[in-house]
Amino acid sequence: MTASLLRHPRLISLEGGEGAGKTTAINALRDALQARGHEVLLTREPGGTPLAERIRALVLTPDADIAHEPLSAEAELLLVFAARAQHVRQTIQPALRRGAYVISDRFTDSSYAYQGGGRGLDPAWIADLERRAVGLLPGLTLLLDVDVATGRARANGRDLWPDRIESEQDDFFQRVRAVFRQRAGEDPQRFRLIDASQDQPGVARSVVAAVDAWLAQEPEHD
Repeated sequence: MTASLLRHPRLISLEGGEGAGKTTAINALRDALQARGHEVLLTREPGGTPLAERIRALVLTPDADIAHEPLSAEAELLLVFAARAQHVRQTIQPALRRGAYVISDRFTDSSYAYQGGGRGLDPAWIADLERRAVGLLPGLTLLLDVDVATGRARANGRDLWPDRIESEQDDFFQRVRAVFRQRAGEDPQRFRLIDASQDQPGVARSVVAAVDAWLAQEPEHD
């Protein structure tokens, strides 16, 4: 499935469902890598460039706020990949070329989970888009895993106005979680499963420890 994708060792993605604590973990990981003397770029998906951020707004704005026109699952997927194609070429690849580590809050695994698992779209179509529009695979993906009820309770306490995705029902997020866990099981070399039922400092410590161990195993990250 990933034979034609370039796996880049300095691209690190963090994945997980709602309320998994990615923001705190990402900041802790940035600080740890900077303490090692590395340049670090933090970015996110959808988004990461001015144009991609505009696409993000289209994807996440509740349907009731966009002229009462529901966004189809297919349009959602294509918009996400349009943003990702721009993100890779304008932000990620230039940073990798200059030797920086790139930490992305979500990457293509989220499309398999949300648009594939959640929306029920064909993963073969997603894989084709990944090859044609992205061509890049993280060297390491940290999956922050927490049960749906716990994650949604955290997210609801944080977000006064949920976006289109956050407004979905529990069964949607159960499917999302199942696909994330399936992908982690299928690619244990790339994925590290993080217990995100811990408090946020605990999740952050686990993420930093996982990356430290990975760097010790794979010292050559050119």
